[in-house]
Amino acid sequence: MNAPASLTPAETLRSALAGLLDGLPARQAAQAVERLIATYRGATPTGSPILRDRADVAAYAAYRMPATYEAVRSALAAFADAVPGWAPRDHVDVGGGTGAAAWAVSATWDGERPVTVLDWAEPALALGRELAVANPALRQARWHRSRIGSALTIGSTDLVTVSYVLNELTAPDRAALVDAAAGAARAVVIVEPGTPDGYARVIEARDRLISAGFHVAAPCPHSAACPIVPGTDWCHFSARVSRSSLHRQVKGGSLAYEDEKFSYVAATRVPAAPAPARIVRKPQIRKGQVLLDLCETDPSLRRTTVTKRHGDLYRAARDTDWGAPWPPRTDTGPADG
Repeated sequence: MNAPASLTPAETLRSALAGLLDGLPARQAAQAVERLIATYRGATPTGSPILRDRADVAAYAAYRMPATYEAVRSALAAFADAVPGWAPRDHVDVGGGTGAAAWAVSATWDGERPVTVLDWAEPALALGRELAVANPALRQARWHRSRIGSALTIGSTDLVTVSYVLNELTAPDRAALVDAAAGAARAVVIVEPGTPDGYARVIEARDRLISAGFHVAAPCPHSAACPIVPGTDWCHFSARVSRSSLHRQVKGGSLAYEDEKFSYVAATRVPAAPAPARIVRKPQIRKGQVLLDLCETDPSLRRTTVTKRHGDLYRAARDTDWGAPWPPRTDTGPADG
């Protein structure tokens, strides 16, 4: 399963995932994915692991792990931009399943570090161990079965990630998880689906982290209340994901890619320099101008128009993307560890 050194982490992950479905009929894999998607999208939290056996895990990992990886990687990149010079010395991934967030952390910060993945589905952890053989940074990772909820305990660590987990929990368990993460870590990154409900869960977690003494490093340029009026809109971003043949079979599409929508918060106790503003919608490029929807430090939401007369800033606006800081950073100083 070892991949050539020239591959990027994302390519290495896709290569490792490609062999998961060997021997599993394509129709069976697609049916497993469709059933699991329906379960994950349900409004009722579950009382038992959703991924029941290796067939479930293999099908769902091949289908969903690249999207989870890209979403978490995007969130971590924004966080890393706000804490230049800092890197986690260790990492705990709560509800990490097959380890997508652990892969994303290893792609964001070079080098090996102690990694612990906690999940309540042993088949997911087993597959995560198998996949991690392809990633040198994860070969010593620890994969522990743990009930995610009010009984969760997390040892002291630099970084806790929680990705696509809160939807599976009751409100009290969500609160307990966030509080446990806040009590253990110097930085917490939480990623949820980019839906109104996912955004609401992120805001709930954000509020708890701020109350625990954290400050927001990304995506928000401030740690004040979100300026979005509840029920009118939601904050979310997009990450491009290469589609596998299983993606195309399940979704009936022919495109080689899809865009994963996600909401997130990255909060920390270490010194951070949040973006002065964040682009919160896809930039609209028109003749001679670019329209940018920004969340600003005030806090406020504002649309700004960048035209050709702005010179270098206009060229930067044409090249920028949804979720990027604005204006682009021109230099960064070191952050204290």
